Amino acid sequence: MGIDVTSFYTYRWRYWIGYGFVGALLVGLLLFAGLYVPGGISSQEMESVIKSSTISLSNIDSLAMTNLPYHLLQKASITIFGVSDFSIKLPSLILAFFSAIGLIVLLRRWFRPNIAFLASVIAVTASQFLFIAQNGTPDILSVLWAVWLLLLGTLIAKRAQPRTLWKVLFFIVSALSLYTPLSIYALVALGLSAVLHPHLRYIIRQLSKRRLAGAFVLGIIIIIPLALGVAKSPELGLSVLGIPAEWPSVKANVLLLVQQYLGFSLPSSTRLMTPVFGLGVMLIVGFGMYKLIRTRQSAQSYIVIIWLLCLVPILITNPLHTSVTFLPIVLLLATGLSSLLGYWYRLFPRNPYARVAGLVPLVILVGALVFNGLERYMYGYHYAPKTVANFSQDLSLLPKNTRQLVVTAEQLPFYQIVKTYHKDLAIVTEPSGNEFVATLAAKKTYTTYRIDRIVTSTTYKHADRFYVYKKTVE
Repeated sequence: MGIDVTSFYTYRWRYWIGYGFVGALLVGLLLFAGLYVPGGISSQEMESVIKSSTISLSNIDSLAMTNLPYHLLQKASITIFGVSDFSIKLPSLILAFFSAIGLIVLLRRWFRPNIAFLASVIAVTASQFLFIAQNGTPDILSVLWAVWLLLLGTLIAKRAQPRTLWKVLFFIVSALSLYTPLSIYALVALGLSAVLHPHLRYIIRQLSKRRLAGAFVLGIIIIIPLALGVAKSPELGLSVLGIPAEWPSVKANVLLLVQQYLGFSLPSSTRLMTPVFGLGVMLIVGFGMYKLIRTRQSAQSYIVIIWLLCLVPILITNPLHTSVTFLPIVLLLATGLSSLLGYWYRLFPRNPYARVAGLVPLVILVGALVFNGLERYMYGYHYAPKTVANFSQDLSLLPKNTRQLVVTAEQLPFYQIVKTYHKDLAIVTEPSGNEFVATLAAKKTYTTYRIDRIVTSTTYKHADRFYVYKKTVE
Protein backbone atom coordinates (compact mmCIF):
# COMPACT_ATOMS: atom_id res chain seq x y z
CA MET A 1 0.00 0.00 0.00
CA GLY A 2 1.47 3.34 -1.05
CA ILE A 3 2.04 6.28 1.25
CA ASP A 4 -0.57 9.03 1.06
CA VAL A 5 1.43 12.24 1.36
CA THR A 6 -1.76 14.29 1.73
CA SER A 7 -2.26 12.69 5.14
CA PHE A 8 0.94 14.24 6.48
CA TYR A 9 0.41 17.07 8.95
CA THR A 10 2.91 19.27 7.10
CA TYR A 11 1.13 18.81 3.77
CA ARG A 12 -1.60 21.33 4.55
CA TRP A 13 1.10 23.84 5.58
CA ARG A 14 3.34 23.22 2.58
CA TYR A 15 2.77 26.64 1.03
CA TRP A 16 3.24 28.47 4.32
CA ILE A 17 6.49 26.60 4.80
CA GLY A 18 7.50 27.34 1.22
CA TYR A 19 6.72 31.05 1.43
CA GLY A 20 8.46 31.21 4.80
CA PHE A 21 11.54 29.88 3.04
CA VAL A 22 11.12 32.47 0.25
CA GLY A 23 10.78 35.25 2.85
CA ALA A 24 13.92 34.19 4.69
CA LEU A 25 15.78 33.85 1.39
CA LEU A 26 14.59 37.31 0.32
CA VAL A 27 15.72 39.02 3.53
CA GLY A 28 19.08 37.24 3.39
CA LEU A 29 19.66 38.19 -0.24
CA LEU A 30 18.69 41.83 0.32
CA LEU A 31 21.07 42.16 3.25
CA PHE A 32 23.80 40.40 1.28
CA ALA A 33 23.24 42.71 -1.68
CA GLY A 34 23.09 45.83 0.49
CA LEU A 35 26.25 45.07 2.43
CA TYR A 36 28.52 43.03 0.17
CA VAL A 37 27.64 42.95 -3.54
CA PRO A 38 28.67 45.00 -5.43
CA GLY A 39 30.22 46.51 -2.29
CA GLY A 40 30.21 50.16 -3.31
CA ILE A 41 28.18 52.99 -4.80
CA SER A 42 27.99 54.16 -8.40
CA SER A 43 28.08 57.68 -9.82
CA GLN A 44 24.32 57.40 -10.38
CA GLU A 45 23.83 56.74 -6.66
CA MET A 46 25.94 59.78 -5.82
CA GLU A 47 23.78 61.89 -8.14
CA SER A 48 20.69 60.53 -6.40
CA VAL A 49 22.08 61.59 -3.01
CA ILE A 50 22.79 65.08 -4.34
CA LYS A 51 19.24 65.34 -5.67
CA SER A 52 17.76 64.05 -2.40
CA SER A 53 19.70 66.67 -0.42
CA THR A 54 17.99 69.51 -2.30
CA ILE A 55 14.57 68.65 -0.87
CA SER A 56 13.13 71.04 1.68
CA LEU A 57 9.66 70.45 3.09
CA SER A 58 9.31 74.20 3.68
CA ASN A 59 9.85 74.89 -0.03
CA ILE A 60 7.17 73.37 -2.25
CA ASP A 61 9.21 74.11 -5.37
CA SER A 62 11.87 71.65 -4.19
CA LEU A 63 9.23 68.90 -4.24
CA ALA A 64 8.63 69.33 -7.97
CA MET A 65 11.00 66.59 -9.11
CA THR A 66 10.80 63.14 -10.60
CA ASN A 67 10.89 60.20 -8.18
CA LEU A 68 10.00 62.45 -5.24
CA PRO A 69 8.86 59.58 -2.92
CA TYR A 70 12.21 57.85 -3.29
CA HIS A 71 14.25 60.97 -2.68
CA LEU A 72 12.22 61.76 0.44
CA LEU A 73 13.03 58.30 1.79
CA GLN A 74 16.69 58.61 0.88
CA LYS A 75 16.95 62.01 2.54
CA ALA A 76 15.35 60.57 5.69
CA SER A 77 17.73 57.60 5.67
CA ILE A 78 20.80 59.81 5.32
CA THR A 79 19.53 62.25 7.96
CA ILE A 80 19.08 59.42 10.47
CA PHE A 81 22.11 57.26 9.70
CA GLY A 82 24.51 59.67 8.02
CA VAL A 83 26.10 59.24 4.61
CA SER A 84 27.28 55.65 4.09
CA ASP A 85 26.95 52.96 1.46
CA PHE A 86 24.21 51.25 3.45
CA SER A 87 22.17 54.38 4.27
CA ILE A 88 22.24 55.35 0.58
CA LYS A 89 20.95 51.91 -0.43
CA LEU A 90 18.55 51.39 2.50
CA PRO A 91 15.48 52.98 0.81
CA SER A 92 15.91 50.68 -2.20
CA LEU A 93 16.26 47.62 0.04
CA ILE A 94 13.08 48.49 1.96
CA LEU A 95 11.10 49.21 -1.21
CA ALA A 96 12.43 46.01 -2.81
CA PHE A 97 11.14 44.03 0.16
CA PHE A 98 7.65 45.50 -0.21
CA SER A 99 7.85 45.00 -3.97
CA ALA A 100 8.65 41.32 -3.47
CA ILE A 101 5.84 40.87 -0.93
CA GLY A 102 3.38 42.52 -3.29
CA LEU A 103 4.63 40.40 -6.18
CA ILE A 104 4.16 37.17 -4.22
CA VAL A 105 0.59 38.14 -3.27
CA LEU A 106 -0.15 39.22 -6.85
CA LEU A 107 1.08 35.92 -8.28
CA ARG A 108 -1.06 34.07 -5.72
CA ARG A 109 -4.09 35.99 -6.97
CA TRP A 110 -3.37 35.42 -10.66
CA PHE A 111 -2.06 31.83 -10.71
CA ARG A 112 -2.37 28.51 -8.96
CA PRO A 113 -0.43 28.27 -5.67
CA ASN A 114 2.28 25.97 -7.04
CA ILE A 115 2.92 28.19 -10.07
CA ALA A 116 2.88 31.33 -7.91
CA PHE A 117 5.46 29.82 -5.57
CA LEU A 118 7.82 28.74 -8.36
CA ALA A 119 7.57 32.09 -10.16
CA SER A 120 8.14 33.95 -6.88
CA VAL A 121 11.35 32.04 -6.17
CA ILE A 122 12.71 32.73 -9.65
CA ALA A 123 11.71 36.41 -9.53
CA VAL A 124 13.28 37.30 -6.16
CA THR A 125 16.54 35.53 -7.06
CA ALA A 126 16.83 37.11 -10.52
CA SER A 127 20.03 39.09 -10.98
CA GLN A 128 18.10 42.10 -12.30
CA PHE A 129 15.85 42.25 -9.24
CA LEU A 130 18.77 41.93 -6.82
CA PHE A 131 20.69 44.64 -8.65
CA ILE A 132 17.92 47.24 -8.60
CA ALA A 133 17.07 46.18 -5.02
CA GLN A 134 20.49 47.32 -3.76
CA ASN A 135 20.93 50.20 -6.21
CA GLY A 136 20.60 53.48 -4.30
CA THR A 137 18.69 55.13 -7.14
CA PRO A 138 14.94 55.34 -7.86
CA ASP A 139 15.05 52.37 -10.29
CA ILE A 140 13.21 50.16 -7.78
CA LEU A 141 10.15 52.44 -7.98
CA SER A 142 9.32 51.14 -11.45
CA VAL A 143 8.88 47.68 -9.95
CA LEU A 144 7.16 48.84 -6.76
CA TRP A 145 4.48 50.95 -8.46
CA ALA A 146 3.76 48.35 -11.15
CA VAL A 147 3.36 45.54 -8.62
CA TRP A 148 1.12 47.42 -6.23
CA LEU A 149 -1.00 49.09 -8.89
CA LEU A 150 -1.75 45.70 -10.41
CA LEU A 151 -2.28 44.07 -7.02
CA LEU A 152 -4.61 46.80 -5.72
CA GLY A 153 -6.50 46.79 -9.01
CA THR A 154 -6.89 43.02 -8.69
CA LEU A 155 -8.15 43.30 -5.10
CA ILE A 156 -10.71 45.92 -6.20
CA ALA A 157 -11.86 43.75 -9.11
CA LYS A 158 -12.16 40.69 -6.81
CA ARG A 159 -14.17 42.75 -4.28
CA ALA A 160 -11.74 41.80 -1.52
CA GLN A 161 -12.35 43.25 1.92
CA PRO A 162 -11.88 46.00 3.04
CA ARG A 163 -13.05 47.42 -0.27
CA THR A 164 -12.74 51.12 0.59
CA LEU A 165 -9.15 50.73 1.78
CA TRP A 166 -8.04 49.17 -1.50
CA LYS A 167 -9.66 51.98 -3.50
CA VAL A 168 -8.00 54.68 -1.40
CA LEU A 169 -4.61 52.95 -1.60
CA PHE A 170 -4.98 52.49 -5.35
CA PHE A 171 -5.42 56.23 -5.94
CA ILE A 172 -2.60 57.07 -3.50
CA VAL A 173 -0.21 54.68 -5.27
CA SER A 174 -1.42 55.94 -8.65
CA ALA A 175 -0.68 59.54 -7.69
CA LEU A 176 2.75 58.70 -6.25
CA SER A 177 3.62 56.62 -9.32
CA LEU A 178 3.15 59.65 -11.58
CA TYR A 179 6.35 61.10 -10.10
CA THR A 180 8.33 58.19 -11.59
CA PRO A 181 9.18 58.32 -15.31
CA LEU A 182 7.38 55.71 -17.45
CA SER A 183 5.17 54.50 -14.56
CA ILE A 184 2.22 56.28 -16.11
CA TYR A 185 2.05 53.55 -18.75
CA ALA A 186 1.08 50.96 -16.15
CA LEU A 187 -1.90 53.19 -15.37
CA VAL A 188 -2.62 53.59 -19.08
CA ALA A 189 -2.63 49.81 -19.48
CA LEU A 190 -5.01 49.36 -16.55
CA GLY A 191 -7.28 52.15 -17.81
CA LEU A 192 -7.45 50.85 -21.38
CA SER A 193 -8.09 47.31 -20.14
CA ALA A 194 -10.94 48.57 -17.95
CA VAL A 195 -12.48 50.31 -20.95
CA LEU A 196 -11.98 47.55 -23.53
CA HIS A 197 -12.67 44.37 -21.55
CA PRO A 198 -16.39 43.67 -20.94
CA HIS A 199 -15.98 42.07 -17.52
CA LEU A 200 -13.74 44.88 -16.26
CA ARG A 201 -16.22 47.47 -17.56
CA TYR A 202 -18.97 45.71 -15.60
CA ILE A 203 -16.86 45.76 -12.42
CA ILE A 204 -16.12 49.48 -12.80
CA ARG A 205 -19.83 50.26 -13.17
CA GLN A 206 -20.56 48.44 -9.91
CA LEU A 207 -18.09 50.49 -7.84
CA SER A 208 -19.28 53.23 -5.51
CA LYS A 209 -18.91 56.50 -7.40
CA ARG A 210 -18.87 58.56 -4.18
CA ARG A 211 -15.96 56.60 -2.69
CA LEU A 212 -14.08 56.67 -5.97
CA ALA A 213 -14.48 60.44 -6.15
CA GLY A 214 -13.16 60.85 -2.59
CA ALA A 215 -10.13 58.68 -3.34
CA PHE A 216 -9.57 60.55 -6.61
CA VAL A 217 -9.48 63.92 -4.80
CA LEU A 218 -6.87 62.52 -2.42
CA GLY A 219 -4.74 61.49 -5.40
CA ILE A 220 -5.08 64.98 -6.93
CA ILE A 221 -3.77 66.55 -3.70
CA ILE A 222 -0.70 64.28 -3.78
CA ILE A 223 0.30 65.30 -7.30
CA ILE A 224 -0.03 69.07 -6.70
CA PRO A 225 3.77 69.61 -6.39
CA LEU A 226 4.30 67.66 -9.62
CA ALA A 227 1.58 69.61 -11.44
CA LEU A 228 3.11 72.94 -10.32
CA GLY A 229 6.52 71.74 -11.46
CA VAL A 230 5.23 70.72 -14.88
CA ALA A 231 3.49 74.10 -15.23
CA LYS A 232 6.75 75.92 -14.52
CA SER A 233 8.99 73.53 -16.44
CA PRO A 234 7.34 71.49 -19.23
CA GLU A 235 10.57 69.46 -19.51
CA LEU A 236 9.59 67.80 -16.23
CA GLY A 237 6.41 66.52 -17.86
CA LEU A 238 8.36 65.17 -20.82
CA SER A 239 10.67 63.36 -18.40
CA VAL A 240 7.71 61.73 -16.64
CA LEU A 241 6.33 60.59 -20.00
CA GLY A 242 9.73 59.26 -21.07
CA ILE A 243 9.93 61.59 -24.06
CA PRO A 244 13.60 62.50 -24.70
CA ALA A 245 14.64 66.09 -25.35
CA GLU A 246 16.43 64.96 -28.53
CA TRP A 247 15.21 62.17 -30.77
CA PRO A 248 17.64 59.24 -30.40
CA SER A 249 18.90 56.80 -33.02
CA VAL A 250 16.10 54.23 -33.32
CA LYS A 251 18.41 51.66 -34.91
CA ALA A 252 21.04 51.98 -32.16
CA ASN A 253 18.39 51.75 -29.43
CA VAL A 254 16.76 48.67 -30.98
CA LEU A 255 20.16 46.97 -31.18
CA LEU A 256 20.77 47.88 -27.54
CA LEU A 257 17.40 46.43 -26.53
CA VAL A 258 18.19 43.20 -28.39
CA GLN A 259 21.51 43.01 -26.54
CA GLN A 260 19.84 43.66 -23.19
CA TYR A 261 17.18 40.98 -23.56
CA LEU A 262 18.43 38.49 -26.16
CA GLY A 263 22.21 38.90 -26.28
CA PHE A 264 22.98 35.48 -24.78
CA SER A 265 25.95 34.76 -27.07
CA LEU A 266 27.54 38.15 -26.40
CA PRO A 267 26.85 39.00 -22.76
CA SER A 268 27.78 42.52 -21.74
CA SER A 269 29.33 43.58 -18.47
CA THR A 270 28.81 47.25 -17.78
CA ARG A 271 26.92 48.94 -14.92
CA LEU A 272 23.99 46.59 -15.62
CA MET A 273 24.89 43.07 -16.66
CA THR A 274 23.08 42.00 -19.81
CA PRO A 275 21.11 40.14 -20.90
CA VAL A 276 19.00 41.04 -17.88
CA PHE A 277 17.46 37.54 -17.79
CA GLY A 278 19.07 34.20 -18.61
CA LEU A 279 18.30 32.09 -21.65
CA GLY A 280 16.17 29.60 -19.67
CA VAL A 281 13.94 32.34 -18.28
CA MET A 282 13.46 34.00 -21.67
CA LEU A 283 12.52 30.68 -23.31
CA ILE A 284 9.75 30.19 -20.76
CA VAL A 285 8.75 33.85 -21.17
CA GLY A 286 8.45 33.27 -24.94
CA PHE A 287 6.20 30.28 -24.29
CA GLY A 288 4.17 32.41 -21.88
CA MET A 289 3.75 35.10 -24.55
CA TYR A 290 2.44 32.49 -26.97
CA LYS A 291 -0.02 31.22 -24.36
CA LEU A 292 -1.10 34.76 -23.52
CA ILE A 293 -1.94 35.50 -27.14
CA ARG A 294 -3.90 32.26 -27.37
CA THR A 295 -5.98 33.27 -24.32
CA ARG A 296 -6.17 36.98 -25.13
CA GLN A 297 -9.85 37.17 -24.26
CA SER A 298 -9.10 37.04 -20.50
CA ALA A 299 -8.78 40.22 -18.43
CA GLN A 300 -5.26 39.32 -17.37
CA SER A 301 -4.17 38.88 -20.99
CA TYR A 302 -5.71 42.25 -21.90
CA ILE A 303 -3.71 44.00 -19.19
CA VAL A 304 -0.34 42.41 -19.98
CA ILE A 305 -0.67 42.70 -23.77
CA ILE A 306 -1.76 46.36 -23.66
CA TRP A 307 0.98 47.09 -21.13
CA LEU A 308 3.65 45.58 -23.38
CA LEU A 309 2.29 47.44 -26.42
CA CYS A 310 2.56 50.70 -24.47
CA LEU A 311 6.12 49.93 -23.38
CA VAL A 312 7.56 48.96 -26.78
CA PRO A 313 7.74 52.49 -28.30
CA ILE A 314 8.80 53.96 -24.94
CA LEU A 315 11.64 51.46 -24.54
CA ILE A 316 12.89 52.22 -28.02
CA THR A 317 13.43 55.83 -26.92
CA ASN A 318 14.51 54.89 -23.36
CA PRO A 319 16.37 51.56 -23.69
CA LEU A 320 18.16 51.88 -20.34
CA HIS A 321 14.90 51.73 -18.34
CA THR A 322 14.88 47.93 -18.20
CA SER A 323 13.29 47.87 -14.73
CA VAL A 324 9.87 48.83 -16.20
CA THR A 325 9.70 45.44 -17.95
CA PHE A 326 10.42 43.38 -14.83
CA LEU A 327 6.81 42.73 -13.78
CA PRO A 328 5.44 41.99 -17.28
CA ILE A 329 8.28 39.50 -17.82
CA VAL A 330 7.59 37.81 -14.47
CA LEU A 331 3.90 37.51 -15.37
CA LEU A 332 4.85 35.97 -18.72
CA LEU A 333 7.24 33.64 -16.90
CA ALA A 334 4.46 32.47 -14.57
CA THR A 335 2.15 32.02 -17.56
CA GLY A 336 4.78 29.90 -19.29
CA LEU A 337 5.35 27.74 -16.20
CA SER A 338 1.61 27.25 -15.80
CA SER A 339 1.28 26.15 -19.42
CA LEU A 340 4.22 23.72 -19.19
CA LEU A 341 2.90 22.09 -16.03
CA GLY A 342 -0.67 22.02 -17.34
CA TYR A 343 0.46 20.43 -20.59
CA TRP A 344 2.26 17.64 -18.71
CA TYR A 345 -0.77 16.95 -16.52
CA ARG A 346 -3.00 16.75 -19.58
CA LEU A 347 -0.72 14.08 -21.02
CA PHE A 348 -1.22 11.90 -17.94
CA PRO A 349 -4.59 12.86 -16.42
CA ARG A 350 -5.00 9.62 -14.44
CA ASN A 351 -1.45 8.34 -13.89
CA PRO A 352 -0.25 9.58 -10.49
CA TYR A 353 3.27 8.25 -11.00
CA ALA A 354 3.71 10.14 -14.28
CA ARG A 355 2.33 13.30 -12.69
CA VAL A 356 4.83 13.06 -9.83
CA ALA A 357 7.66 12.14 -12.21
CA GLY A 358 6.92 15.28 -14.17
CA LEU A 359 7.78 17.35 -11.11
CA VAL A 360 11.38 16.09 -11.16
CA PRO A 361 12.47 17.89 -14.36
CA LEU A 362 10.40 20.93 -13.29
CA VAL A 363 12.25 21.11 -9.96
CA ILE A 364 15.56 20.73 -11.79
CA LEU A 365 14.56 23.48 -14.23
CA VAL A 366 13.51 25.93 -11.51
CA GLY A 367 16.58 25.07 -9.44
CA ALA A 368 18.82 25.78 -12.43
CA LEU A 369 17.09 29.12 -13.09
CA VAL A 370 17.43 30.15 -9.45
CA PHE A 371 21.08 29.08 -9.30
CA ASN A 372 21.82 30.89 -12.56
CA GLY A 373 20.23 34.11 -11.33
CA LEU A 374 22.15 34.05 -8.05
CA GLU A 375 25.41 33.11 -9.75
CA ARG A 376 25.13 35.87 -12.35
CA TYR A 377 24.49 38.44 -9.65
CA MET A 378 27.02 37.36 -7.01
CA TYR A 379 29.93 36.67 -9.36
CA GLY A 380 29.08 39.17 -12.09
CA TYR A 381 28.73 42.21 -9.87
CA HIS A 382 31.64 41.23 -7.65
CA TYR A 383 34.28 40.08 -10.14
CA ALA A 384 33.45 41.29 -13.68
CA PRO A 385 36.11 43.99 -14.33
CA LYS A 386 33.90 46.32 -16.36
CA THR A 387 31.11 46.09 -13.80
CA VAL A 388 33.10 46.41 -10.58
CA ALA A 389 34.84 49.52 -11.91
CA ASN A 390 31.49 51.36 -11.82
CA PHE A 391 31.20 51.08 -8.03
CA SER A 392 33.30 53.06 -5.60
CA GLN A 393 34.22 51.89 -2.10
CA ASP A 394 35.53 55.33 -1.17
CA LEU A 395 33.00 56.10 1.57
CA SER A 396 33.94 52.98 3.54
CA LEU A 397 37.67 53.44 2.82
CA LEU A 398 37.90 57.09 3.87
CA PRO A 399 40.21 57.18 6.94
CA LYS A 400 38.20 57.76 10.12
CA ASN A 401 40.50 60.47 11.47
CA THR A 402 40.39 62.60 8.31
CA ARG A 403 40.08 66.30 9.12
CA GLN A 404 40.64 67.77 5.66
CA LEU A 405 39.68 66.04 2.41
CA VAL A 406 40.88 67.43 -0.90
CA VAL A 407 38.53 66.72 -3.82
CA THR A 408 38.04 67.92 -7.37
CA ALA A 409 35.36 70.43 -8.37
CA GLU A 410 33.28 67.56 -9.83
CA GLN A 411 33.42 65.63 -6.54
CA LEU A 412 32.66 68.66 -4.39
CA PRO A 413 28.80 68.53 -4.39
CA PHE A 414 28.70 64.93 -3.12
CA TYR A 415 31.38 65.34 -0.47
CA GLN A 416 29.77 68.54 0.78
CA ILE A 417 26.81 66.36 1.72
CA VAL A 418 29.19 63.92 3.46
CA LYS A 419 30.60 66.88 5.41
CA THR A 420 27.10 67.77 6.66
CA TYR A 421 27.11 64.61 8.77
CA HIS A 422 30.79 64.80 9.75
CA LYS A 423 31.19 68.11 11.57
CA ASP A 424 34.97 67.76 12.00
CA LEU A 425 35.56 67.11 8.29
CA ALA A 426 36.54 69.95 5.98
CA ILE A 427 36.02 69.51 2.23
CA VAL A 428 38.32 71.66 0.09
CA THR A 429 39.78 71.79 -3.39
CA GLU A 430 43.11 73.24 -2.20
CA PRO A 431 44.90 71.92 0.91
CA SER A 432 46.14 73.75 3.98
CA GLY A 433 47.49 72.75 7.38
CA ASN A 434 49.95 70.05 8.30
CA GLU A 435 48.05 67.00 7.05
CA PHE A 436 45.26 66.25 4.61
CA VAL A 437 43.78 63.40 2.58
CA ALA A 438 43.27 63.63 -1.19
CA THR A 439 41.07 61.49 -3.40
CA LEU A 440 42.62 59.67 -6.34
CA ALA A 441 41.17 62.25 -8.73
CA ALA A 442 42.67 65.11 -6.67
CA LYS A 443 46.07 63.43 -6.26
CA LYS A 444 49.00 65.48 -7.51
CA THR A 445 52.30 66.91 -6.33
CA TYR A 446 51.65 69.49 -3.63
CA THR A 447 54.49 71.84 -2.76
CA THR A 448 55.85 71.31 0.78
CA TYR A 449 53.81 68.09 1.20
CA ARG A 450 54.79 64.46 0.85
CA ILE A 451 52.68 61.29 0.53
CA ASP A 452 52.78 59.50 3.87
CA ARG A 453 50.28 56.67 3.23
CA ILE A 454 48.08 55.26 0.44
CA VAL A 455 44.61 53.81 1.11
CA THR A 456 43.75 51.08 -1.42
CA SER A 457 40.71 49.04 -2.46
CA THR A 458 40.41 45.45 -3.66
CA THR A 459 40.03 46.34 -7.35
CA TYR A 460 42.88 45.58 -9.72
CA LYS A 461 42.58 48.92 -11.50
CA HIS A 462 42.72 52.28 -9.72
CA ALA A 463 43.09 50.48 -6.40
CA ASP A 464 44.74 53.56 -4.87
CA ARG A 465 41.77 55.53 -3.58
CA PHE A 466 43.13 58.03 -1.01
CA TYR A 467 46.50 59.64 -0.43
CA VAL A 468 47.45 60.84 3.04
CA TYR A 469 49.73 63.88 2.74
CA LYS A 470 51.88 65.33 5.49
CA LYS A 471 53.87 68.56 5.54
CA THR A 472 57.54 68.09 4.84
CA VAL A 473 59.99 69.09 7.58
CA GLU A 474 61.98 72.14 6.56
